[in-house]
Parts: sequence; C-alpha cells; structure tokens
Amino acid sequence: MTSSAEGRARPANWNLPNAITVVRILLAPIFFWLVLADAGEGGGLRWAATALFVVAIATDGIDGHIARSRGLVTDLGKILDPIADKLLTSGALICLSILAEVPWWVTGLIVLREVGITVWRFVELGRGNVVPASSGGKLKTVVQAVAISVALAPLPVLFGEWMAWVNAVLIAAALVLTVWSGLLYVRDAVRLARTGRAGRA
Repeated sequence: MTSSAEGRARPANWNLPNAITVVRILLAPIFFWLVLADAGEGGGLRWAATALFVVAIATDGIDGHIARSRGLVTDLGKILDPIADKLLTSGALICLSILAEVPWWVTGLIVLREVGITVWRFVELGRGNVVPASSGGKLKTVVQAVAISVALAPLPVLFGEWMAWVNAVLIAAALVLTVWSGLLYVRDAVRLARTGRAGRA
C-alpha cells in the first residue's frame, strides 16, 4: 500500500513540463544565431530572434505552472529549468555585448551572479536543501526578461533613438535587481552554513 502511494507520488522525469524545458534549451542556439546573423541591422532576423526569445522565456512560467498544478515536479526539472532560464538570458546578453549594444561589464556582472547562484543552489540541492526562488529573485527574473526583450527588439528603428534611453534604463534596473537578489542569496547561504555547523555541533 505504501509502495504504491510512493510510486504515484513520484512523477516520471520525462513529462510535459520537462519536455517544454528541453525544447527551450534546444531553441537557444537558434536564437543566438538569429541575433548574431542580423549583425545589429534590426532586420527580419532580429525580429525573429526577439519573438523566439519572448516565446521561449514565457514557457518558463508555463512549464513551472503545469509542473506544480499537476504534481509533476521532478529533480530533473529542478536541474534543467534554471539551466534553460540562465542559458537564454545570459546568452542573450552576451550576444548583445558582442554587438556592442550592452556593455561587457554589465553582462559580466549579471552572468557571474546567475552562474554563481545557480551552482550554489545545485550544491545545496545535492545536500538535500531546496533553495526556493526569493521574491527578489522572481522580480529580477521578470525585469530581466522585459529588459532583454526590449533590448532585442529593434524599436529605435520604429520609434526613434529615444528608445535607446528606455533600453538603458531597463538594463540598469535589471542589473540593480540582479545584484540585490544575489546579495540576498549570499545572506541565505551564510545562514544555511551556520545552521549546518550548529547541527553538526
């Protein structure tokens, strides 16, 4: 009776939410190629890249909602989902920096934070500690998605160069929230370390 209940409680790794996440990862190289192939011209390839990014980043919330609402949360999903998210956002910023549209130091800070916190969360997951996304982290993710979407879309071509200022403000907001939420995770890491030492003592 117990084993049957446990079997039902463990969803298969290859389910719909995880399939959506895998598709998001597979779309990333196509997105990168579209951005770089356009070479900053703001043509059809750039619009296609923008549309692909918006659709791909939107599925991040969709697969998470499906997984939670249908009881399909898996350890594989916990690993793949942040990888897909960081691959898209960090890769987009790197492409924009290659095209000299976002300063490299901004991209470097954001990518360093994203990779560092993700690695730490994986380490804690391996120890049996699930580190949930903080409210600051969730806000950061939303602002990053909006900022990168606006930076990708060749809006200055349509509305004028003042859109470059809008892009700059949004990227700055994303940077501030990224660093701030990263500091919150560092605080949590210190607390977990202290709790672990206290438990061993």
